[in-house]
Amino acid sequence: MTVPLTTDSTELLTNRLAALRSERAEVLAESLLGANGDVADRATNVEATIRLQLLDERIATLELEIDDLRHRSHVDGVVSVGDVVTLDFGDGEETYLVGSVEQASAGVDTVTPGSPLGRAIVGAEVGTTVTYAPRPGLSLEARIVSCGALLKQSA
Repeated sequence: MTVPLTTDSTELLTNRLAALRSERAEVLAESLLGANGDVADRATNVEATIRLQLLDERIATLELEIDDLRHRSHVDGVVSVGDVVTLDFGDGEETYLVGSVEQASAGVDTVTPGSPLGRAIVGAEVGTTVTYAPRPGLSLEARIVSCGALLKQSA
């Protein structure tokens, strides 16, 4: 698993935002078509309204994430959100972006900061071996090989 260093993180999230906005427009158009009818039609409308609300929340969160990305700084040798990090789980090195679910949805190998592995590595120094529990009763280790190669950011 690798993260291409030529990936532009702002562009990646901006493209994801455009896809979510397009999906929202489609859901809105579908909900307007069936504004009246029998009980089944109205149930479809309620479902579309819920989908619209969820999409609105994801869009707002992504807009904030894009803004935050433009103001994020990096500390050399310490894993932080936005870094590309190389980890060794004992069977070879793997490279990930420490980022959001939206980046993972866009096809980038991602460790989210709120995941068990993410919580273990964010703030840890290169060379450290961290222990994390992906589920109760299971404890795994990962050595932080390198970090800090921020994905390219567009202006």
